[in-house]
Amino acid sequence: MTKVLMVCLGNICRSPLAEGILKSKVAAENVTVDSAGTGGYHIGEPPDPRSIDVARQHGLDISMQRCRKFRSSDFEAFDLIYVMDNSNYANVLAQAATEAEKQKVRLLLKEADLGITEVPDPYYGGTKGFENVYQMIDSACSAIAQKLNRS
Repeated sequence: MTKVLMVCLGNICRSPLAEGILKSKVAAENVTVDSAGTGGYHIGEPPDPRSIDVARQHGLDISMQRCRKFRSSDFEAFDLIYVMDNSNYANVLAQAATEAEKQKVRLLLKEADLGITEVPDPYYGGTKGFENVYQMIDSACSAIAQKLNRS
């Protein structure tokens, strides 16, 4: 069983989408996926309604997810930790106690060949931003799923 954690800032926009998208592409008996935020602003809340809507437009239901904060124990609980941007990367790495924990942390978009390494935060943008973010995350999750489904 491979355990994957998706991480963004608030765990309401990007990482819930990444959790839902990757879950839809892998076998649940082989891969578990969760998400968290580096900030504890929205603990216990559902994802942003715009993330829920864009996921629903693509046939995914992420409405039952609840936001939680990333914690250092996540290094032990998860095999792979994908972060959405360089700020998330730095915040997660700052909690790593060992080199092995640091090796688990990766920028999500490095898995896709999109020419960019950061998923922009769509929070302050319109619905088009959420669709763009969905497409970026979907590309990266397809590449991740292809690797995970082979193992």
